[in-house]
Amino acid sequence: MATKGMRGLNEAMRSLSLASHTCREAASIRTPTNTLIRSMATEAPLPHTSPFAAPPPQASDLWRPATTVPVTIFNFPWNEPQRLESWSSKHLYLPLRRDILHLAVVFEGDNTRQGTASTKTRYEVHGSHRKLHAQKGLGRARVGDKQSPLRRGGGKTFGPKPRDFGTKMTRKAYDLAWRTALSYRYRRGELIVCQDGMELPMPEQFEALLQRNEMHETGAELEAGFRAKWAKQVLDANDWGRRAGRSTIITSTPRDDLFEALDLVPNWGRALDVGDVDVKDLLETGRIIVEREALLQMIEDHQSDINRNTYVVNASLPKSPVSGDIIVE
Repeated sequence: MATKGMRGLNEAMRSLSLASHTCREAASIRTPTNTLIRSMATEAPLPHTSPFAAPPPQASDLWRPATTVPVTIFNFPWNEPQRLESWSSKHLYLPLRRDILHLAVVFEGDNTRQGTASTKTRYEVHGSHRKLHAQKGLGRARVGDKQSPLRRGGGKTFGPKPRDFGTKMTRKAYDLAWRTALSYRYRRGELIVCQDGMELPMPEQFEALLQRNEMHETGAELEAGFRAKWAKQVLDANDWGRRAGRSTIITSTPRDDLFEALDLVPNWGRALDVGDVDVKDLLETGRIIVEREALLQMIEDHQSDINRNTYVVNASLPKSPVSGDIIVE
């Protein structure tokens, strides 16, 4: 019995040594010697490097939106370029927002309605309120008083009464609509910025014609006819006239000669003071011709949504975007 037990133990040890040797050989075959084996599962994998891989982007290669846009300043009425200025993109290069523009135009239209229409009800019409004739016995239709809405001269049923048609719009949204309208005209090339002091005086030929007495009209008729013709020639020569869809000329203060000339040719253009301009005026005509000072005033009055009211340690930093810096003169 003991001999059989020793023989079985020897066979078991021999098989165990063979199995371990086979496992070592299999491991040496499966795992190459030049491969790095990590012992911890939490270690990060090795980076995959390739000679054809693109280098990581640098900070200078990243796209950044433009912070300023160029604006050419022209003289009036000859439309000759005078200098090039830099204006903030938050003033003249905003994306088109049709919803904001629609809200602003409706807001302005609602607040300009007078709302004074008024009618009288049957109780406000003058006269006695007695019954016109007896209810029965006359063979006629039954009637009430003469103030009945069914009779001529009677009251109005559900007629209009004085009311306020005005709607509300936040100031920041309205200011955004202003600068969106200016940006829309700038993107389309329909915003012409001119030097300050825009005026349209009578040319020297007018005085020469008066001295030579070559005009048959006299007085106001002569001056009005020549002024209207002169305004049409200036607008048509610069492609600002009727063929271009009329023009809106905006000045910082009223100009007598300019305003009077454009009043004579309403189909060619119109002149407005900066205080009389709204968002709808910026979108109606084909061209917007504005003084530099008037444009700065409009932007200054309508940038509440971009003004920074926070405290700045460095007092030299501007609180709002800066426009009007000269680039080339």
